[in-house]
Amino acid sequence: MMQAPDIGGMIFRHASDCYCIDLPVLGERTWSTRWNLFGFNVTPTKHVIFLFLAAFLVWLTVVLASRSVQKRHREGKGPAGFGAAIEAIALFVRDDVAIANIGHNGRKFAPYVLTLFFFILYCNLLGLIPYGSTPTGNIVVTGTLAILSFLLTEISGLFTLGPKGYLKTIVFVPPGMKGLGAVAMAMLMTPIELISKLVKPFALCLRLFANMTAGHFVILALLGLIFLFGSWAVAAGSVAFVLFMMCLELLVAFLQAYIFALLTSVFIGMLQHEH
Repeated sequence: MMQAPDIGGMIFRHASDCYCIDLPVLGERTWSTRWNLFGFNVTPTKHVIFLFLAAFLVWLTVVLASRSVQKRHREGKGPAGFGAAIEAIALFVRDDVAIANIGHNGRKFAPYVLTLFFFILYCNLLGLIPYGSTPTGNIVVTGTLAILSFLLTEISGLFTLGPKGYLKTIVFVPPGMKGLGAVAMAMLMTPIELISKLVKPFALCLRLFANMTAGHFVILALLGLIFLFGSWAVAAGSVAFVLFMMCLELLVAFLQAYIFALLTSVFIGMLQHEH
């Protein structure tokens, strides 16, 4: 009797991290040795490799687009093709995401927001190609990105508002309230304000992780129906739904990169102005 395919195992192997990588034709290759540095395991995992690949693609995109735009300018022409597309995206993220939500000093945060957008976008898209993997489907990756945004938000807010102004974002007292009422309000609102600060990076982390993981689970589960039922009718329906989900995942990849960059800008902007 033929053994039933382990669809669940296949899905979790694809979504989880490991010391291996899938290569075209050669199949899965697992590292036979571990790298140690000062007693710490620094062996690159599948997601780490694709993180570096995403970072390289961001650098390559910026360099090629910059050279294309500069060449067109030297020729006295406007940007066109790939350079124009990347410039349009960069200007949109800078003007309508970073500056629009952070305010007058949003321009100095624009490089970070742009880097976030393109880096997360490539991490999302790499999981949609054959033999690819989605680093943003790893909660450690999304958590690290969220913590970096949290630290930038809080530290920049501290420098902009000063210690006294920053303290007001934690110890909240309504304007005009004094005496015991002010003390009671401060005691009540301070824990809430602290929790709200911690909830923001937590929400950033989980939103990106859940959206990127869920899409892959659905696609692989639909593909698994083909092997589970072994029917041509099921296969045709499954392939149709998978194609639809792949198109949807392409949209989600852009959307989640945009949302992460947008919310980061909003959180930075909220702490840049005392009002």
